[in-house]
Amino acid sequence: MRLVFMGTPDFAVSSLHRLIQHPDHEVVGVVTQPDRPKGRGLKIVSSPVKQVTIEYGLPVLQPDWLRDPLFKKDLANFLADMFVVVAFRMLPVSILMMPPKGSINLHASLLPAYRGAAPIHWAIMNGELETGVTTFLIDRHMDTGDILCQKKVPVCPDETTGSLHDRLAIVGADVLTETIELIATGQARPQPQSGTSSAAPKLSRADARIDWSQTAQAIHNHIRGLNPFPMAYTTWHDRTIRLIQSQLTGQPEVESGSMPGGIIAADKHDGIIVQTGDGHLKLVTVQPEGRKRISTAEFVRGYRPKPGERFGVEHTPASIEAT
Repeated sequence: MRLVFMGTPDFAVSSLHRLIQHPDHEVVGVVTQPDRPKGRGLKIVSSPVKQVTIEYGLPVLQPDWLRDPLFKKDLANFLADMFVVVAFRMLPVSILMMPPKGSINLHASLLPAYRGAAPIHWAIMNGELETGVTTFLIDRHMDTGDILCQKKVPVCPDETTGSLHDRLAIVGADVLTETIELIATGQARPQPQSGTSSAAPKLSRADARIDWSQTAQAIHNHIRGLNPFPMAYTTWHDRTIRLIQSQLTGQPEVESGSMPGGIIAADKHDGIIVQTGDGHLKLVTVQPEGRKRISTAEFVRGYRPKPGERFGVEHTPASIEAT
């Protein structure tokens, strides 16, 4: 079949590679977001999908507006049998109706669970033990179309969004290829989504802030679910501290007189243990505002936090500098 691939981020790259190399199908064009300024120097950067497209010498369209008549004309000229979408924008109905075999999407969850922009983040943040990937026929609404294929993937206890993302991208490429084969041979049997739906909206800064009154497990899930982006954070002496890695201590007790966010131990060699809503959580790696990532043992040696001080409390003491 003649395929047009639509996608932007790293998650879509494995699928694009797989389809380009498939002997029975041809990627005749790619649609991705326009090049954007990025970083402190605001250097113009192409999306990961565009970089792969250039590598293979494929034609690429980068519309600002999906309803642009010129874009739709160029898209129609590809004469695609099907549009394949992986981590892209919602398509207007006029575009969905173009290809005779329809438009399909690869989504990083077991739909109808975690519909939306950040399914991997929310699955880990909510402590899911299992997630997966789904291919489905795109309809007029967000991630609601009939399911074509699904595959379950276990979530490891200390896994981060970054590591799960990479695993799901590879599994997703397999499932997407299988789905296209089923459609090409007339064996696809779409099924309506069933079960309880849940949302996975785009993350805000408020979502990244740690609530120390939650359980140690919930906070641990939050930290790993926001790693490597956008990173969980808390405050300490009016500084923003990003929390990179944590570790459950297995100690469920609440220290007498200790408030959530309170530092139970601050050791120059073993790091920091914090009181949560139901017990202790060890912080392993942090990133002070404007600094590089460091172990909490290094943080203790440099910033000298003391037991009894609390994370997440706003106040304005005298300036505290690392030594």
